[in-house]
Amino acid sequence: MDLSGKVAVVTGAGRGLGRAYAEALAAAGAAVVVNDVDADAAAQVVEAVTGDGGRARSVVAPVGSAEVADRLVATAVKEFGRLDVMVTNAGILRDRVLWKMSDDDFDAVIDVHLRGTFTCARAAAIRMREQGSGGRLILISSPAGQRGNFGQTNYAAAKAGIVAMARTWALELARANITVNAVVPVAATEMTKTIPVFAPIIEESERTGKPFPGWLRRDEGLGTVEDVAGLVVFLASDASAEVTGQAIGIGGDRLALWSHPGEKAVAFADGGWTAGTIAASWQSGVGADPETYGIPAPKVPASDVQGV
Repeated sequence: MDLSGKVAVVTGAGRGLGRAYAEALAAAGAAVVVNDVDADAAAQVVEAVTGDGGRARSVVAPVGSAEVADRLVATAVKEFGRLDVMVTNAGILRDRVLWKMSDDDFDAVIDVHLRGTFTCARAAAIRMREQGSGGRLILISSPAGQRGNFGQTNYAAAKAGIVAMARTWALELARANITVNAVVPVAATEMTKTIPVFAPIIEESERTGKPFPGWLRRDEGLGTVEDVAGLVVFLASDASAEVTGQAIGIGGDRLALWSHPGEKAVAFADGGWTAGTIAASWQSGVGADPETYGIPAPKVPASDVQGV
């Protein structure tokens, strides 16, 4: 995976998954624009990259506005001459159940995740089309956007929208040789530490250096942030030139392709359906095997229950 000569922007790259993406892209040879709202965190990533012989610059600003998106692209062009990869990773959480979620809770998450992805991808697409040599848009989604998650109306809606935008933009940008894919990562971060069943395992690993148990890495697909970064490097590379419009999950030892929504069951009624005919046929017809919803609860082996 040689990314020499390529230039990438990674939003929300000061810590966690974003930092892992930025450092992995730089290790593969790309020059990286590190974006974060935390100046110290961004500076630490730049220092780490340059200390290993890579090239990096930081832009400290919150994503969402067109002005910040344009600034990120302009920095890439000014400092490194071009833009080849945009990784839209920046995000925040404002978790509340529906009846307690405020307008501000909803708007803040939508602005950073959904609008931030839109404005940064738009600015990148404009530049990539001008360059005429293709490019990569790598949009970071979440399992919550694929299945829904309790208390995450805003986050799940934004992450589902990001996958929908990836499919749409894959169509629109195909002629320009710009691929667009959504990554659905699962990794041990400050966010996953809030999940009770995972918290003690993550904390023990951080304290002792003990690796995560096999069931967690395989069955739950939960590992380190570094486990996820390889997919971003692949999608940024020439090896992924034919991969576009996909939602790809990764975490721990698991790599998965998420299916696109489709009709699961279909029934017909001459002259159309009424409420009564729908009710009469629902359980034996299209509703016989309803879809599940929500992220499944982890299946902890009995041998690990006491430790968890």
